Amino acid sequence: MTHSLTLKNQKFVLHPLGGIFWEEKSRLLISDVHLGKVAHFRKFGAAVPRKALHNNYRLLDEIVTYFNPFQICFLGDLFHSSLNKEWELFENWIAKTPAEVVLVSGNHDIIAPHKFEKLNIPIFQEWILDDFLLTHHPEKREGYFNFCGHIHPAIRLQGFGRQKLRLPCFFKSESQMILPAFGEFTGMHVLQPKASDEVFVIVEDEVVQV
Repeated sequence: MTHSLTLKNQKFVLHPLGGIFWEEKSRLLISDVHLGKVAHFRKFGAAVPRKALHNNYRLLDEIVTYFNPFQICFLGDLFHSSLNKEWELFENWIAKTPAEVVLVSGNHDIIAPHKFEKLNIPIFQEWILDDFLLTHHPEKREGYFNFCGHIHPAIRLQGFGRQKLRLPCFFKSESQMILPAFGEFTGMHVLQPKASDEVFVIVEDEVVQV
């Protein structure tokens, strides 16, 4: 189940896979997919199942099919490291995906820009659209609402008894929304919300405000 909210008179839909759909622009925001990480781990001997290579693409297909966006904007760390065999899978995914694709570069995006240019994927260090600032690292800039990633946000909730749950989340402050990491095997960083923050956790295929 998704969760909708309005920011600066624009409607955004938070999806339990970790993306945000900007309705008025038909633009899907996704952060920290870290493609190539599975292949990177396997190259150095980690016991990661080969089928895990395809799981991120399955999830990307699922969220793209759900929203059918005109454009997909990746907010950095699209790829985990340097070029590896997973690039071919990415080329195939781009070829069959009807939406335009844009990359806002992150610290892990070290693949040569000309590889993206051949796929007609423009790269920005940051992107300003109306009253919104799209970046990889969290930024604060007067007059703009910032969508970003990088942090892989999560919060810790107290369950029954002494049980504690660590859940990925969309983490919203007054002028910023930090997206959860979309990719698998990415880890999470627990944040401590202030009273003025809003937290939307992802739990059992739902986005729930806590």
